[in-house]
Amino acid sequence: MIARRGASFRMRAMDLDKPTPLLGGLSPARFMQRHWQKKPLLVRQAWPGVAPPLERAALFALAGQEDVESRLVQRDGTGWRLRHGPLPRRALPPVARPGWTLLVQGLDLHVPAAHAMLRRFDFVPHARLDDLMVSWASDGGGVGPHLDSYDVFLIQVQGRRRWRIGRVRDAAWVEGVPLRILRRFEPEQEWVLEPGDMLYLPPRWGHDGIAEGECMTASVGFRAPARDELARELLQRLADAVEDAAPARYADPRQAATAEPGRVPPALADFAAQAVARALATPHALPRALGEWLTDPKPQVWFEAGDAGAPRGGALRLDARTRMLYSERHVFVNGESWRAGGRDAQLLRRLADRREIGAAERARLSPDAQAVLAEWLAAGWMIEEE
Repeated sequence: MIARRGASFRMRAMDLDKPTPLLGGLSPARFMQRHWQKKPLLVRQAWPGVAPPLERAALFALAGQEDVESRLVQRDGTGWRLRHGPLPRRALPPVARPGWTLLVQGLDLHVPAAHAMLRRFDFVPHARLDDLMVSWASDGGGVGPHLDSYDVFLIQVQGRRRWRIGRVRDAAWVEGVPLRILRRFEPEQEWVLEPGDMLYLPPRWGHDGIAEGECMTASVGFRAPARDELARELLQRLADAVEDAAPARYADPRQAATAEPGRVPPALADFAAQAVARALATPHALPRALGEWLTDPKPQVWFEAGDAGAPRGGALRLDARTRMLYSERHVFVNGESWRAGGRDAQLLRRLADRREIGAAERARLSPDAQAVLAEWLAAGWMIEEE
């Protein structure tokens, strides 16, 4: 059963214990044990025969769109210049000019080949997976030595790029520049990556990549929310979710006259603490709020209405822009949540894991779940295969 609040089936479950060239002969399970959040890994020919997810001209055109996040970074003598998109072609320097970089974020939302690249990293929870960014650089282009607060896989898809990496002992930035460039970067290792090579870096490892000739690099980035950010978002959602037909208001019939009118009354502080505790005590409120927040679409994302006609009963595939997760009792799609149990929960979890579901499995869903899927189709959140 399911209750709302607020092509053919092709994907197979990943074998987490099977060695893969993508991870240098390590299995996903072994990679996560040895390297994830621990130490870098360079893999030569992790992706043999890799091709750019789109050509240079198409990337430049995409950077000019309003719904695409893009940045232009230029080395200006000893300084740096940064411009945020949209970036029409006339805003970009000539290809032959050295020292500039175009970064296009969230390419997986717009280009099927980029989305397919991102799917190769499904051994990491989708709640942590962020997007696939592509960086195109002219000769000598880069964004300076920097660190990220999240894990990153750097895949060379065209040309060559020289990477220098090292642990960061001084995270101070260069002052007066629009980029967070490390003031003191001491590289420990250096490599030139060719097409098909990949470099994994844990959070807060300093790195500096410089193009040797024209090159294109794809980077898989991850979400690492800050604790205070998470607290703010979840507390707000918990407050919004409190349903009280007759809300209790603070009352103090025993309040005595006071010579300290500036002091917060202890009874009022207790009332406030009880209000917060009540919101947290609502069964499953916190995991529900977390799932809804984690699946909120990015600000640049909007959906076109889908087919509102009668569903044809075919296989279903999530739109690349759709975020879908689940917990023990809920499924979450694009910031909304539904209670799910039994066979419905099993099949909808499979849809979240593999991002598609076959016609035969779809037919096993309850009428309530079928109705919800019809809503998702009409909203443009998923696509029905012919």
